[in-house]
Amino acid sequence: MRKRVTLSLPGLMMMCALAGCDPIINIAGANFPAWLLCAIVGAFVAAAFRPAFGAAGIEPYLWPLPAVYIALAVLAACLVYLAFFRS
Repeated sequence: MRKRVTLSLPGLMMMCALAGCDPIINIAGANFPAWLLCAIVGAFVAAAFRPAFGAAGIEPYLWPLPAVYIALAVLAACLVYLAFFRS
């Protein structure tokens, strides 16, 4: 059985009004969305943990390596967003 979702005019107006409510940061005169900064920090954190996992000897046990490092990057990005941009 399929559910049908209908949007009312106030719902559409609310979605349009809230579309631009993401935090914007200014870096060297250019405006960037906050999620972009969080994604970059997450990628650097995942890259920094790779040598640490190798030195600790646990990297061979992390069997789907791409999934582990992507999940680590997403976790770091979400934590940075929560720490600096929550409202």
